Amino acid sequence: MNMQSVTIARIYTMDGHDQLNEALDILRDEQKIAGATIIRGIVGFGESREVHTSSLLTLSLELPLVLEFYDEPEKVIKAIQVLKSKLDIKHIVSWSAQAYLDEPV
Repeated sequence: MNMQSVTIARIYTMDGHDQLNEALDILRDEQKIAGATIIRGIVGFGESREVHTSSLLTLSLELPLVLEFYDEPEKVIKAIQVLKSKLDIKHIVSWSAQAYLDEPV
């Protein structure tokens, strides 16, 4: 098993914003990022402080979405720069991690 330093990045957005499919295409086809996942949140809030939830009583059509991806640190930094230049993405966080892989990224 190989241990490799990677960077993980997360893009926070809401359902109904068409950014994620385009971002996923950029990460997969253009930047050749090792892996990405889109996660749908059940509740969340952002800058506006408005709570978006999947509760039946207060069902929101704009649920929180997170696009998480990882790769070698240099590739993630470049991917973030490309995403920010091409899309109106405001909320991105990243951190260093260790990947335990059978094959290198």
